[in-house]
Amino acid sequence: MRNVRFVGLDVHAETIAVAVAEVSGEVRGLGIIPNRAESVGRLIRKLGKAEQLRVCYEAGPTGYVLYWQLAALGVKCEVVAPTLVPVKAGDRVKTDRRDAEKLARSYRAGDLTPVWVPDAAHEALRDLVRARLAAKRDQLRARHRLSKFLLRHGRRAPEGTTAWCEKYLQWIKAHVRFEQNAQELTLADYLHEVEHAAERIVRLERSIDASIERLPVKMRTVIEALQSLRGIAQISAVSIMAEVGELSRFAHPRQLMGYSGAVCREHSSGPRIRRGPISKAGNAHLRRIVVEAAWAYRHRPAVGKTLATRQRRSSPAVTALAWKAQQRLHQRYMRLMARGKNKQQTITAVGRELLGFIWAIGVHVEREVNLPLRQAA
Repeated sequence: MRNVRFVGLDVHAETIAVAVAEVSGEVRGLGIIPNRAESVGRLIRKLGKAEQLRVCYEAGPTGYVLYWQLAALGVKCEVVAPTLVPVKAGDRVKTDRRDAEKLARSYRAGDLTPVWVPDAAHEALRDLVRARLAAKRDQLRARHRLSKFLLRHGRRAPEGTTAWCEKYLQWIKAHVRFEQNAQELTLADYLHEVEHAAERIVRLERSIDASIERLPVKMRTVIEALQSLRGIAQISAVSIMAEVGELSRFAHPRQLMGYSGAVCREHSSGPRIRRGPISKAGNAHLRRIVVEAAWAYRHRPAVGKTLATRQRRSSPAVTALAWKAQQRLHQRYMRLMARGKNKQQTITAVGRELLGFIWAIGVHVEREVNLPLRQAA
């Protein structure tokens, strides 16, 4: 299209620096505007027709609000990965104006990598899942504070008492006492935080259960199918769906592995090939989930009572893929351990391969759901 204008936006909480790259080659800054919907609307009207504009900005803490504002105005916008924006080796000056100009210039050249923008359902689910993750981390910190407080004062639970079970908490309430009132108050506060964190997690998990019931059919079906895999229960399946979106948007499972950042770094030149640890240049939440699930595959293939219950709602094809995953990933684990790899490296490799089976199941289910919809149309 002729007369296209490429617009780079350097977005902050209160301001947006604007730059335009013309097709003719000129790149110029347009100044700084407030990060408000009315200011963005005035900017678009000033720049020209919406169908002739191509806008980009970096993903960051401001989220996708600006993306949806521009989409509502009919402007094509892409949110780009900030870690993949080209940087000149000798560039030592950084300002908002220069950043906006660099985005506009790189966008015109096609050097930027867009990220996936979730729709309303995916974003809402992801917010809820990440709220639960934050609650779990807060619970861990609260438990650490209480346990270290007890350890520092020589208070030890009876032999055979498992930490943080109901019996352990009852022992603290009934038998742990201090002579100093200040220490009693400290104990009460730490114990209250532990109980509050547990209640918060239960409340959020109930909210997740209720949210799943209101999801579109395709998303619910994929979540149920992913639970056929060993090591992936409901919370893990929901987290994968919230972080990835439609699995069929990846043409090959290797793309999903790269999206998770679980692929190896490489620095090869000429005849020398040098590969290092995983890049971690991807979605850390997805990587954490699959690595946690991969620990289940160190055990021999089997379908226990809990897994069999989860698989009742899955089709025979999905169940067959889940069984194939158990056999292949356990063999992979045993083979790598026999070669002398440490356990964490082995589990990471198994988790990376598990993503391939997640992709296969997700794509299969999405196609099955889409087929009746097309026939009905």
